[in-house]
Amino acid sequence: MNRRGKHLANCYRVAERGLGRKLTSSSEQLGLIFWRAMAVFVFLFCLAGCATQRVELATLPKTVSPTLQSPQTIHASSETFDLLYVTDRARVAASESALAYGAERASFLSFGSVSITPTRSSLSSKKRLRASAFSETGRFPATPYGVEATANGLRRPPAALAAHDQAAASLQAEVARRLATADRKEVVVFIHGYGNSFDDAALATGEICRSLQNQFVCVVLTWPAGGSGGLFFGYNIDRESSEFSVADLKKAIRIIAETQGVERLHLMAHSRGTDVLASVIQQLGIEAYVGRSSIWQRFKIANVVFFAPDIDLDVASSKMFAWVSDPDLAFGSISRPSEIPPQGPLHLTVYSSPGDKALGASTLLFGSALRLGQLAVDRVPKDRSEAATRWAGSQMGGLVDFIEFSGGGLIGHSYFLSDPAVKADFVALIRDRVKAGDPRRQIVEIKRPFWRVTDVQQALR
Repeated sequence: MNRRGKHLANCYRVAERGLGRKLTSSSEQLGLIFWRAMAVFVFLFCLAGCATQRVELATLPKTVSPTLQSPQTIHASSETFDLLYVTDRARVAASESALAYGAERASFLSFGSVSITPTRSSLSSKKRLRASAFSETGRFPATPYGVEATANGLRRPPAALAAHDQAAASLQAEVARRLATADRKEVVVFIHGYGNSFDDAALATGEICRSLQNQFVCVVLTWPAGGSGGLFFGYNIDRESSEFSVADLKKAIRIIAETQGVERLHLMAHSRGTDVLASVIQQLGIEAYVGRSSIWQRFKIANVVFFAPDIDLDVASSKMFAWVSDPDLAFGSISRPSEIPPQGPLHLTVYSSPGDKALGASTLLFGSALRLGQLAVDRVPKDRSEAATRWAGSQMGGLVDFIEFSGGGLIGHSYFLSDPAVKADFVALIRDRVKAGDPRRQIVEIKRPFWRVTDVQQALR
């Protein structure tokens, strides 16, 4: 075990000691509560340290499954490729010629390009990714845009509207430029989790894009995470920064979706980023519904993918299906319609792991019945059975699949980047449009809509 591995092991033992102790007498309760709180924050601090490690290029099998179009392989690219970034992080001083974004919040949304380069460490044979060559293309006006009083009432300032329109057109031009050379006229968007720097977010997106053979236009939406709040405050600072970013990222996704030439939009998020994405989906879903449409028809969203979601099961249910549970919400000029707008290929896929120790700590910290990223067919909380039944039942009309992963290493929270079987499965989902139950997916049925990831090499034999 290397130095990082030993450090993480020690961190987990500290957390496990606090999380696993039992009350022995009433006189110890107060001290034990404090100890447990300390243990949770120690563990989250250790988890944040993991976010800064460079992405290693995991080896995938030569052929995972036949594709719908033609046999293809998943292979590591040795070429530099470009990502589009959108962020409401504040700029920081790096050097006279370098551009960098930190963990502080900006009052405006910026976008541009970042290059992802595969490199090989001189001390090992493992390939890694490196982010470089940042280039900011444009930015939106500072928020809030504000209003001004006129003889006819309040209105948005014309200057702010003009600046917004110019920035939106520039962002769409960037998307269109990439679409022109992409094999697929589809966009993959990734939102990162807690403790991630700008580079971490770009590298994770780069690894996803590389796994998809760089066939798609790839966009990293990165919010102000990874600050220096320390042991006690870092997670809560990131949590509020993620909530701060919802409006900005929703605006960016809408503008990207409305770019001419986009055929499909695939939204992915990890850990804390899934709460951000759930809020975005909630707002876009309501926006589409009141326009007598669906988020597929209105925004071309085909897939929403949650990796290790750090969000309470009930909260996720409330956000993702808010418009379904509100029949009084206006459907255009129609009130209380019984029919639901056509959802098209829209599908939600949740990758979870009961052994995800980071989410175990988060469950204790927030008093959650269960984090969605730990959900399994045999772990549905009895006092939350109604919400879980809705997720797992026929009422969802086949819109949701839960993919259980049983591996993951010491902490088991970033398996979507490191495990070949998980990567092979989401590649089949996004690139090959293969549904759960098809033998080309690397999953086996438990009880629909619950599935389990299988070992890639076993599946190929």
